[in-house]
Amino acid sequence: MTEKMAHDVGPAKIDIAYACHGNPANPAVLLIMGVGGQMIAWSEGFIEQLVSKGLHVVCFDNRDAGLSTHFHDNPLPDLPAALKGDFSSVGYTLSDMAADALGLLDFLGISRAHIVGLSMGGYIGQTLAIEHPERVLSLVSMMATTGAANVGQPDPAVLSAMSQAAGEGREAAAEAALRVFRIIGSPAFPTPDEVVRGRTLRAYDRARDVLGVARQAIASVASGDRTEKLKTLTVPTLVIHGDSDKMCDVSGGRATAAAIPGARLEIIEGLGHDLPEQLWPRLAELIAQETRAA
Repeated sequence: MTEKMAHDVGPAKIDIAYACHGNPANPAVLLIMGVGGQMIAWSEGFIEQLVSKGLHVVCFDNRDAGLSTHFHDNPLPDLPAALKGDFSSVGYTLSDMAADALGLLDFLGISRAHIVGLSMGGYIGQTLAIEHPERVLSLVSMMATTGAANVGQPDPAVLSAMSQAAGEGREAAAEAALRVFRIIGSPAFPTPDEVVRGRTLRAYDRARDVLGVARQAIASVASGDRTEKLKTLTVPTLVIHGDSDKMCDVSGGRATAAAIPGARLEIIEGLGHDLPEQLWPRLAELIAQETRAA
């Protein structure tokens, strides 16, 4: 993956690390990753599957992740307070993150793109389609929810695993990631521990910002319920969710598809909250089908 840096992007005038794959003359697909995820979380094998479908794929680091601008001067994020409705520690929202993505498209000279968002990336993609529908050719919302409090909630076991202190250093970070992944990973499509460990260490060495993850998380909480706004969308939409997703319950995907007029819903049996290699061809084909239909 050949990474580049875009400067003065969007209204916030931030730096965004990005990479492009495939022929720029082909339809553009913008991949948006979830909370704390860097663009390297999109496995190159999966990206190659998309490129083989005749797509021009762009991935990037969201603000506060990877090599893009980090908002260290923001207030200390207080997630428990945000969950109770106190947003005083919130420095930005999903709308700001959507504007970053739009700014990157502007920087690359892409007038309209197919948007594919995973987890929080799905929230950002939804927000982009709501606020800038003229720039969105199609939307694929994966493992995401509407922001409504009664759907798409994590399993208590996930919250328990995530609340355990990770400790200091690379190996402690890898063990913490494995602890969570063993709960949220796909039971029908297992990923070996050594693969998860390798991905975690690669991300750790590239960039690590625990508070940045928290800033992204409270941005999601503060952005509220998108259900009513999703009902106004006319953008062709595909919703993909696993029936075994313990990070974002499948009810979130069902609610997203129900809210967006004409949305297609694809529930994958045995899929959790990850992108297992065994499903790369199927997921790439689903995304390609949506781009062709649009």
